Amino acid sequence: MHESEFKKEFAARLAVLRNNAGVSARDMSLSLGQNPGYINNIENLKTLPSMTMFFKICDFLRITPADFFDTFKKKGKNSKVGELSQILEFLDSKQVDALYTLVSELNK
Repeated sequence: MHESEFKKEFAARLAVLRNNAGVSARDMSLSLGQNPGYINNIENLKTLPSMTMFFKICDFLRITPADFFDTFKKKGKNSKVGELSQILEFLDSKQVDALYTLVSELNK
């Protein structure tokens, strides 16, 4: 994964988790002791947090670092997301690339 792709995924995941927590980017930034635009800058791909700040972000969101990156978290035996994540384990890289392209297009 290229750095720009990682930044996009990181920023998108942060935005989802922050929105799920019901907090604005400004309020989260200030709660973390940062300038008002700190989280906004991460979500707009201008910067990435330091490791120390990443752990503080996880603490603020009340999740573990593993939870932050676990976008395919299983939600029970019958969950479609859980089933898909299990199926993905058996695909080769060409199949994963094709599926990624399809899902990216659907997500536009």
